[in-house]
Amino acid sequence: MKNLKKIYVPMGADILHSGHLNIIKKAKKYGKVIVGLFTDSAIGEYKRLPLINYKQRFEIMKNIKGIDEIVKQDTWDYSKILNKIKPEYIIHGDDWKSGIQKETRNKVIKLMNKWNGKLIEVPYTIEEKIKLGKNDIANIFFSPETRVSRLKRLISSKKIVRFIESHNPITGLLVENLKINYKKEYREFDGIWSSSLTDSVSNGKPDNQSLELSARINSLNNIMEVTTKPVLFDADNGGRVEHIPYTIKNLERLGVSAIAIEDKIGLKSNSLFKVQNKDNHDSVENFCLKIQTACKARRSEDFLIVARIESFILGKNLKDALKRAEAYSKAGADLILIHSKIESPKEIFAFAKKFKRSKHYKPMVAVPSTYSKVSESELIKHGFKIVIYANHLLRAAYPAMEKVAVNILKDKRSSEAEKDIISIKKILTMIPSN
Repeated sequence: MKNLKKIYVPMGADILHSGHLNIIKKAKKYGKVIVGLFTDSAIGEYKRLPLINYKQRFEIMKNIKGIDEIVKQDTWDYSKILNKIKPEYIIHGDDWKSGIQKETRNKVIKLMNKWNGKLIEVPYTIEEKIKLGKNDIANIFFSPETRVSRLKRLISSKKIVRFIESHNPITGLLVENLKINYKKEYREFDGIWSSSLTDSVSNGKPDNQSLELSARINSLNNIMEVTTKPVLFDADNGGRVEHIPYTIKNLERLGVSAIAIEDKIGLKSNSLFKVQNKDNHDSVENFCLKIQTACKARRSEDFLIVARIESFILGKNLKDALKRAEAYSKAGADLILIHSKIESPKEIFAFAKKFKRSKHYKPMVAVPSTYSKVSESELIKHGFKIVIYANHLLRAAYPAMEKVAVNILKDKRSSEAEKDIISIKKILTMIPSN
Protein backbone atom coordinates (compact mmCIF):
# COMPACT_ATOMS: atom_id res chain seq x y z
CA MET A 1 0.00 0.00 0.00
CA LYS A 2 2.93 2.34 0.72
CA ASN A 3 4.08 2.17 -2.92
CA LEU A 4 0.66 2.82 -4.39
CA LYS A 5 -0.11 6.22 -5.83
CA LYS A 6 -2.25 8.44 -3.64
CA ILE A 7 -5.66 9.30 -5.07
CA TYR A 8 -7.51 12.14 -3.37
CA VAL A 9 -11.30 12.11 -3.65
CA PRO A 10 -13.13 15.07 -2.02
CA MET A 11 -16.69 14.31 -0.93
CA GLY A 12 -19.53 15.76 1.08
CA ALA A 13 -21.42 12.44 1.00
CA ASP A 14 -24.55 13.91 2.47
CA ILE A 15 -26.75 11.51 0.55
CA LEU A 16 -24.68 8.63 -0.80
CA HIS A 17 -25.76 7.47 -4.26
CA SER A 18 -24.44 5.69 -7.37
CA GLY A 19 -22.52 8.79 -8.49
CA HIS A 20 -20.32 8.64 -5.38
CA LEU A 21 -19.75 4.91 -5.74
CA ASN A 22 -18.82 5.39 -9.40
CA ILE A 23 -16.09 7.90 -8.48
CA ILE A 24 -14.69 5.64 -5.74
CA LYS A 25 -14.64 2.68 -8.13
CA LYS A 26 -12.77 4.69 -10.74
CA ALA A 27 -10.33 6.08 -8.17
CA LYS A 28 -9.46 2.58 -6.95
CA LYS A 29 -8.05 1.71 -10.36
CA TYR A 30 -5.30 4.27 -9.86
CA GLY A 31 -4.07 3.41 -6.38
CA LYS A 32 -4.74 4.20 -2.70
CA VAL A 33 -8.07 6.02 -2.29
CA ILE A 34 -8.02 8.85 0.25
CA VAL A 35 -11.42 10.44 0.72
CA GLY A 36 -11.37 14.05 1.90
CA LEU A 37 -14.64 14.28 3.79
CA PHE A 38 -15.91 17.85 4.06
CA THR A 39 -16.93 19.07 7.50
CA ASP A 40 -20.27 20.80 8.00
CA SER A 41 -18.54 24.18 8.06
CA ALA A 42 -16.71 23.48 4.78
CA ILE A 43 -19.95 22.49 3.04
CA GLY A 44 -21.64 25.56 4.50
CA GLU A 45 -19.19 27.74 2.56
CA TYR A 46 -20.79 26.90 -0.78
CA LYS A 47 -24.21 25.39 -0.14
CA ARG A 48 -26.77 24.50 2.52
CA LEU A 49 -25.74 22.59 5.63
CA PRO A 50 -25.81 18.80 5.00
CA LEU A 51 -28.74 16.74 6.24
CA ILE A 52 -26.54 14.62 8.49
CA ASN A 53 -23.51 15.76 10.46
CA TYR A 54 -19.83 14.97 9.88
CA LYS A 55 -19.65 12.16 12.44
CA GLN A 56 -22.62 10.37 10.89
CA ARG A 57 -21.24 10.79 7.38
CA PHE A 58 -17.84 9.50 8.51
CA GLU A 59 -19.42 6.36 9.97
CA ILE A 60 -21.14 5.67 6.65
CA MET A 61 -18.07 6.31 4.51
CA LYS A 62 -15.69 4.16 6.53
CA ASN A 63 -17.78 1.12 5.58
CA ILE A 64 -17.68 1.79 1.83
CA LYS A 65 -15.66 -0.73 -0.12
CA GLY A 66 -12.70 0.76 -1.97
CA ILE A 67 -11.87 3.56 0.48
CA ASP A 68 -8.46 3.15 2.11
CA GLU A 69 -8.37 6.27 4.27
CA ILE A 70 -10.63 9.16 5.27
CA VAL A 71 -9.25 12.58 6.19
CA LYS A 72 -11.10 15.67 7.37
CA GLN A 73 -11.30 18.59 4.97
CA ASP A 74 -12.42 21.51 7.10
CA THR A 75 -12.49 24.25 4.47
CA TRP A 76 -13.58 24.59 0.87
CA ASP A 77 -10.03 25.73 0.05
CA TYR A 78 -8.04 22.61 -0.91
CA SER A 79 -4.59 24.17 -0.44
CA LYS A 80 -3.82 22.97 3.09
CA ILE A 81 -4.93 19.37 2.63
CA LEU A 82 -3.39 18.91 -0.83
CA ASN A 83 -0.05 20.41 0.21
CA LYS A 84 0.01 17.95 3.12
CA ILE A 85 -0.92 14.80 1.15
CA LYS A 86 0.53 15.71 -2.29
CA PRO A 87 -1.58 13.14 -4.18
CA GLU A 88 -0.64 11.98 -7.65
CA TYR A 89 -4.28 12.28 -8.70
CA ILE A 90 -7.40 14.08 -7.56
CA ILE A 91 -10.70 12.73 -8.84
CA HIS A 92 -13.81 14.89 -8.93
CA GLY A 93 -17.12 15.06 -10.76
CA ASP A 94 -17.13 17.42 -13.74
CA ASP A 95 -19.99 19.47 -12.25
CA TRP A 96 -17.54 22.00 -10.78
CA LYS A 97 -16.49 23.39 -14.18
CA SER A 98 -19.02 26.18 -13.80
CA GLY A 99 -20.73 28.07 -11.01
CA ILE A 100 -19.38 28.90 -7.57
CA GLN A 101 -16.89 25.98 -7.62
CA LYS A 102 -15.19 27.02 -10.87
CA GLU A 103 -12.54 29.16 -9.18
CA THR A 104 -11.81 26.39 -6.65
CA ARG A 105 -11.26 23.98 -9.55
CA ASN A 106 -8.79 26.34 -11.24
CA LYS A 107 -6.88 26.77 -7.99
CA VAL A 108 -6.69 22.98 -7.51
CA ILE A 109 -5.26 22.50 -11.02
CA LYS A 110 -2.52 25.08 -10.38
CA LEU A 111 -1.69 23.49 -7.04
CA MET A 112 -1.48 19.96 -8.46
CA ASN A 113 0.90 21.18 -11.19
CA LYS A 114 3.52 21.93 -8.52
CA TRP A 115 4.23 18.20 -8.09
CA ASN A 116 2.99 17.07 -11.51
CA GLY A 117 -0.27 15.82 -10.09
CA LYS A 118 -3.28 15.38 -12.34
CA LEU A 119 -6.97 16.12 -12.10
CA ILE A 120 -9.30 13.40 -13.39
CA GLU A 121 -12.93 14.42 -13.85
CA VAL A 122 -15.79 11.97 -13.92
CA PRO A 123 -19.04 12.87 -15.71
CA TYR A 124 -21.63 13.98 -13.16
CA THR A 125 -24.27 11.32 -12.54
CA ILE A 126 -27.71 12.61 -13.50
CA GLU A 127 -30.43 10.11 -12.78
CA GLU A 128 -34.09 10.68 -12.02
CA LYS A 129 -33.91 8.02 -9.30
CA ILE A 130 -31.18 9.96 -7.51
CA LYS A 131 -33.29 13.14 -7.58
CA LEU A 132 -36.28 11.27 -6.20
CA GLY A 133 -34.13 9.63 -3.55
CA LYS A 134 -32.81 12.98 -2.38
CA ASN A 135 -36.32 14.36 -2.05
CA ASP A 136 -37.55 11.31 -0.13
CA ILE A 137 -34.60 11.42 2.26
CA ALA A 138 -34.94 15.17 2.73
CA ASN A 139 -38.55 14.69 3.78
CA ILE A 140 -37.37 12.30 6.49
CA PHE A 141 -34.58 14.53 7.72
CA PHE A 142 -36.78 17.62 7.86
CA SER A 143 -39.20 16.06 10.31
CA PRO A 144 -39.96 18.21 13.39
CA GLU A 145 -37.54 16.18 15.53
CA THR A 146 -34.57 16.63 13.21
CA ARG A 147 -35.47 20.20 12.34
CA VAL A 148 -35.13 21.23 15.98
CA SER A 149 -31.45 20.28 16.03
CA ARG A 150 -30.38 22.15 12.89
CA LEU A 151 -29.80 25.49 14.61
CA LYS A 152 -27.37 23.95 17.07
CA ARG A 153 -25.45 22.44 14.13
CA LEU A 154 -25.42 25.77 12.31
CA ILE A 155 -24.00 27.55 15.36
CA SER A 156 -21.16 25.04 15.59
CA SER A 157 -20.49 25.12 11.83
CA LYS A 158 -20.75 28.75 10.73
CA LYS A 159 -19.02 31.97 11.70
CA ILE A 160 -22.39 33.66 12.00
CA VAL A 161 -25.94 32.34 11.58
CA ARG A 162 -28.21 34.69 9.64
CA PHE A 163 -31.94 34.95 10.51
CA ILE A 164 -34.66 37.07 8.91
CA GLU A 165 -38.30 37.48 9.92
CA SER A 166 -41.19 35.73 8.24
CA HIS A 167 -44.77 36.66 9.06
CA ASN A 168 -46.69 34.45 6.61
CA PRO A 169 -46.09 31.40 4.39
CA ILE A 170 -45.24 33.41 1.27
CA THR A 171 -42.42 35.23 3.08
CA GLY A 172 -41.38 31.86 4.48
CA LEU A 173 -41.08 30.52 0.94
CA LEU A 174 -39.03 33.56 -0.06
CA VAL A 175 -36.59 32.94 2.80
CA GLU A 176 -36.55 29.20 2.07
CA ASN A 177 -35.68 29.53 -1.61
CA LEU A 178 -33.49 32.65 -1.76
CA LYS A 179 -29.86 31.74 -2.45
CA ILE A 180 -27.28 33.92 -4.16
CA ASN A 181 -23.68 33.68 -5.32
CA TYR A 182 -22.23 37.11 -4.64
CA LYS A 183 -18.59 38.18 -4.74
CA LYS A 184 -17.55 34.52 -5.14
CA GLU A 185 -19.46 33.57 -2.00
CA TYR A 186 -22.57 31.48 -1.45
CA ARG A 187 -25.12 33.32 0.68
CA GLU A 188 -28.54 32.53 2.11
CA PHE A 189 -30.60 33.13 5.23
CA ASP A 190 -29.97 30.25 7.61
CA GLY A 191 -33.19 30.53 9.57
CA ILE A 192 -36.53 32.21 10.19
CA TRP A 193 -37.26 34.67 13.00
CA SER A 194 -40.88 34.40 14.12
CA SER A 195 -41.33 37.98 15.26
CA SER A 196 -43.89 39.15 17.76
CA LEU A 197 -43.81 42.61 16.17
CA THR A 198 -44.44 41.50 12.58
CA ASP A 199 -47.00 38.89 13.60
CA SER A 200 -48.96 41.55 15.50
CA VAL A 201 -48.70 44.29 12.88
CA SER A 202 -49.57 41.98 9.96
CA ASN A 203 -52.75 41.12 11.90
CA GLY A 204 -53.56 44.80 12.45
CA LYS A 205 -52.78 44.73 16.16
CA PRO A 206 -50.30 46.69 18.29
CA ASP A 207 -47.07 45.05 19.40
CA ASN A 208 -48.16 44.67 23.02
CA GLN A 209 -49.10 40.97 23.15
CA SER A 210 -52.67 41.75 21.99
CA LEU A 211 -52.29 38.91 19.48
CA GLU A 212 -52.81 35.70 21.43
CA LEU A 213 -49.95 33.22 21.61
CA SER A 214 -52.19 30.44 20.25
CA ALA A 215 -52.94 32.54 17.15
CA ARG A 216 -49.24 33.14 16.58
CA ILE A 217 -48.42 29.44 16.90
CA ASN A 218 -51.22 28.50 14.48
CA SER A 219 -49.86 31.01 11.98
CA LEU A 220 -46.33 29.70 12.49
CA ASN A 221 -47.54 26.19 11.74
CA ASN A 222 -48.60 27.36 8.26
CA ILE A 223 -45.13 28.80 7.66
CA MET A 224 -43.40 25.63 8.82
CA GLU A 225 -45.49 23.49 6.48
CA VAL A 226 -43.76 25.07 3.48
CA THR A 227 -40.26 25.61 4.88
CA THR A 228 -37.41 23.51 6.27
CA LYS A 229 -35.14 26.09 7.89
CA PRO A 230 -34.73 26.39 11.66
CA VAL A 231 -37.10 28.77 13.42
CA LEU A 232 -36.32 31.05 16.37
CA PHE A 233 -39.55 32.07 18.12
CA ASP A 234 -39.89 35.50 19.70
CA ALA A 235 -41.97 34.84 22.83
CA ASP A 236 -41.79 38.37 24.31
CA ASN A 237 -41.44 37.85 28.09
CA GLY A 238 -42.77 34.29 27.93
CA GLY A 239 -45.88 35.10 29.96
CA ARG A 240 -46.42 33.53 33.37
CA VAL A 241 -43.86 31.00 34.53
CA GLU A 242 -46.61 28.36 34.72
CA HIS A 243 -47.41 28.80 31.02
CA ILE A 244 -43.85 28.37 29.69
CA PRO A 245 -43.82 24.52 29.64
CA TYR A 246 -46.89 24.45 27.39
CA THR A 247 -45.37 27.00 25.02
CA ILE A 248 -42.13 25.01 24.82
CA LYS A 249 -43.93 21.73 24.13
CA ASN A 250 -46.06 23.30 21.39
CA LEU A 251 -43.02 24.82 19.70
CA GLU A 252 -40.98 21.62 19.89
CA ARG A 253 -43.89 19.67 18.45
CA LEU A 254 -43.84 21.94 15.40
CA GLY A 255 -40.07 21.63 14.98
CA VAL A 256 -39.04 25.09 16.24
CA SER A 257 -35.33 25.24 17.14
CA ALA A 258 -35.26 27.95 19.80
CA ILE A 259 -37.29 30.38 21.89
CA ALA A 260 -36.26 33.92 22.84
CA ILE A 261 -37.60 35.32 26.12
CA GLU A 262 -37.01 38.92 27.23
CA ASP A 263 -36.55 40.07 30.81
CA LYS A 264 -39.26 42.76 30.87
CA ILE A 265 -42.58 42.61 32.69
CA GLY A 266 -45.74 44.71 32.64
CA LEU A 267 -47.75 45.94 29.64
CA LYS A 268 -45.41 45.52 26.73
CA SER A 269 -44.30 48.35 24.47
CA ASN A 270 -41.92 47.68 21.61
CA SER A 271 -38.28 47.83 22.72
CA LEU A 272 -37.38 50.34 20.03
CA PHE A 273 -39.71 53.05 21.43
CA LYS A 274 -37.81 55.79 23.21
CA VAL A 275 -40.23 55.85 26.13
CA GLN A 276 -40.47 52.61 28.12
CA ASN A 277 -42.48 53.88 31.10
CA LYS A 278 -45.02 51.05 30.91
CA ASP A 279 -42.30 48.41 31.10
CA ASN A 280 -40.41 47.20 34.12
CA HIS A 281 -37.36 45.04 34.42
CA ASP A 282 -38.05 41.57 35.73
CA SER A 283 -36.04 40.58 38.78
CA VAL A 284 -32.99 38.46 38.10
CA GLU A 285 -34.39 35.73 40.34
CA ASN A 286 -37.76 35.55 38.60
CA PHE A 287 -36.28 35.58 35.10
CA CYS A 288 -33.81 32.86 36.05
CA LEU A 289 -36.80 30.81 37.20
CA LYS A 290 -38.34 31.26 33.73
CA ILE A 291 -35.13 30.03 32.10
CA GLN A 292 -34.89 27.03 34.43
CA THR A 293 -38.56 26.19 33.78
CA ALA A 294 -37.98 26.38 30.02
CA CYS A 295 -34.92 24.13 30.26
CA LYS A 296 -36.82 21.52 32.27
CA ALA A 297 -39.77 21.59 29.86
CA ARG A 298 -37.85 20.88 26.67
CA ARG A 299 -37.64 17.31 25.46
CA SER A 300 -34.48 17.81 23.44
CA GLU A 301 -31.24 19.46 24.55
CA ASP A 302 -31.01 20.73 20.98
CA PHE A 303 -33.98 23.04 21.58
CA LEU A 304 -32.23 26.26 22.59
CA ILE A 305 -33.22 28.91 25.15
CA VAL A 306 -32.28 32.49 24.23
CA ALA A 307 -32.25 34.98 27.10
CA ARG A 308 -32.92 38.50 25.83
CA ILE A 309 -31.48 41.25 28.03
CA GLU A 310 -33.28 44.62 27.99
CA SER A 311 -30.92 46.55 30.29
CA PHE A 312 -29.87 49.07 27.63
CA ILE A 313 -33.47 49.42 26.40
CA LEU A 314 -34.63 50.40 29.90
CA GLY A 315 -31.80 52.89 30.43
CA LYS A 316 -29.66 50.75 32.71
CA ASN A 317 -25.90 50.38 32.49
CA LEU A 318 -23.37 47.84 31.29
CA LYS A 319 -22.85 46.49 34.80
CA ASP A 320 -26.54 45.55 35.04
CA ALA A 321 -26.46 43.86 31.62
CA LEU A 322 -23.38 41.80 32.53
CA LYS A 323 -24.80 40.80 35.92
CA ARG A 324 -27.94 39.54 34.22
CA ALA A 325 -26.03 37.76 31.43
CA GLU A 326 -23.97 35.76 33.92
CA ALA A 327 -27.03 34.89 36.01
CA TYR A 328 -29.07 33.82 32.97
CA SER A 329 -26.18 31.77 31.67
CA LYS A 330 -25.84 29.96 35.00
CA ALA A 331 -29.61 29.36 35.01
CA GLY A 332 -29.28 27.42 31.74
CA ALA A 333 -29.70 29.88 28.85
CA ASP A 334 -27.97 28.61 25.71
CA LEU A 335 -27.58 32.02 24.04
CA ILE A 336 -27.60 35.63 25.21
CA LEU A 337 -29.37 38.28 23.12
CA ILE A 338 -28.19 41.74 24.11
CA HIS A 339 -30.62 44.36 22.84
CA SER A 340 -30.00 48.03 22.05
CA LYS A 341 -32.05 50.85 20.48
CA ILE A 342 -29.31 53.40 19.76
CA GLU A 343 -28.00 53.96 16.23
CA SER A 344 -24.54 52.65 17.02
CA PRO A 345 -23.37 49.16 18.07
CA LYS A 346 -21.15 50.63 20.79
CA GLU A 347 -23.37 49.35 23.62
CA ILE A 348 -23.47 45.77 22.41
CA PHE A 349 -19.77 45.80 21.54
CA ALA A 350 -18.88 47.05 25.03
CA PHE A 351 -21.03 44.25 26.46
CA ALA A 352 -19.45 41.64 24.18
CA LYS A 353 -15.91 42.69 25.13
CA LYS A 354 -16.63 42.09 28.81
CA PHE A 355 -18.90 39.06 28.50
CA LYS A 356 -16.44 37.12 26.34
CA ARG A 357 -14.06 37.08 29.31
CA SER A 358 -16.65 35.59 31.66
CA LYS A 359 -16.42 31.96 32.68
CA HIS A 360 -20.18 31.87 32.12
CA TYR A 361 -19.91 33.08 28.52
CA LYS A 362 -22.53 31.84 26.06
CA PRO A 363 -22.83 32.58 22.32
CA MET A 364 -24.34 36.02 21.66
CA VAL A 365 -27.18 37.24 19.45
CA ALA A 366 -27.49 40.68 17.83
CA VAL A 367 -30.60 42.37 16.42
CA PRO A 368 -29.31 45.37 14.40
CA SER A 369 -32.63 47.10 13.73
CA THR A 370 -31.48 50.56 14.82
CA TYR A 371 -27.72 50.15 14.32
CA SER A 372 -28.20 48.87 10.78
CA LYS A 373 -24.83 50.06 9.46
CA VAL A 374 -23.02 47.38 11.43
CA SER A 375 -21.65 44.63 9.18
CA GLU A 376 -21.76 40.90 9.82
CA SER A 377 -17.95 40.84 9.74
CA GLU A 378 -17.91 43.34 12.64
CA LEU A 379 -20.37 41.21 14.59
CA ILE A 380 -18.22 38.13 14.01
CA LYS A 381 -15.13 40.04 15.17
CA HIS A 382 -16.89 40.93 18.43
CA GLY A 383 -17.99 37.36 19.07
CA PHE A 384 -21.63 37.35 17.95
CA LYS A 385 -22.88 34.04 16.63
CA ILE A 386 -26.41 34.93 15.42
CA VAL A 387 -27.69 38.03 13.65
CA ILE A 388 -31.43 38.65 13.31
CA TYR A 389 -32.93 40.94 10.68
CA ALA A 390 -36.06 41.22 12.74
CA ASN A 391 -38.71 43.10 10.74
CA HIS A 392 -37.34 43.96 7.31
CA LEU A 393 -39.63 41.94 5.06
CA LEU A 394 -42.78 43.44 6.55
CA ARG A 395 -41.29 46.93 6.40
CA ALA A 396 -40.42 46.36 2.73
CA ALA A 397 -43.86 45.01 1.84
CA TYR A 398 -45.97 47.94 3.04
CA PRO A 399 -44.35 50.74 0.98
CA ALA A 400 -44.31 48.49 -2.10
CA MET A 401 -48.03 47.74 -1.75
CA GLU A 402 -48.84 51.37 -1.02
CA LYS A 403 -46.97 52.51 -4.14
CA VAL A 404 -48.90 50.11 -6.37
CA ALA A 405 -52.24 51.04 -4.81
CA VAL A 406 -51.57 54.78 -5.22
CA ASN A 407 -50.57 54.31 -8.86
CA ILE A 408 -53.77 52.38 -9.61
CA LEU A 409 -55.79 55.24 -8.10
CA LYS A 410 -53.86 57.80 -10.14
CA ASP A 411 -54.04 55.94 -13.46
CA LYS A 412 -57.49 54.40 -12.95
CA ARG A 413 -56.06 51.12 -14.25
CA SER A 414 -53.31 48.65 -13.26
CA SER A 415 -51.21 48.55 -16.43
CA GLU A 416 -48.62 51.06 -15.20
CA ALA A 417 -48.22 49.12 -11.94
CA GLU A 418 -47.21 45.90 -13.70
CA LYS A 419 -43.55 46.94 -13.81
CA ASP A 420 -43.44 47.06 -10.01
CA ILE A 421 -45.11 43.74 -9.24
CA ILE A 422 -44.39 40.04 -9.66
CA SER A 423 -46.14 38.20 -12.49
CA ILE A 424 -49.08 35.95 -11.67
CA LYS A 425 -47.22 33.02 -13.21
CA LYS A 426 -44.12 33.56 -11.05
CA ILE A 427 -46.02 33.91 -7.80
CA LEU A 428 -48.03 30.75 -8.54
CA THR A 429 -44.83 28.78 -9.27
CA MET A 430 -43.43 29.80 -5.87
CA ILE A 431 -46.00 27.57 -4.23
CA PRO A 432 -44.77 23.95 -3.94
CA SER A 433 -47.02 21.36 -5.51
CA ASN A 434 -47.35 17.62 -4.94
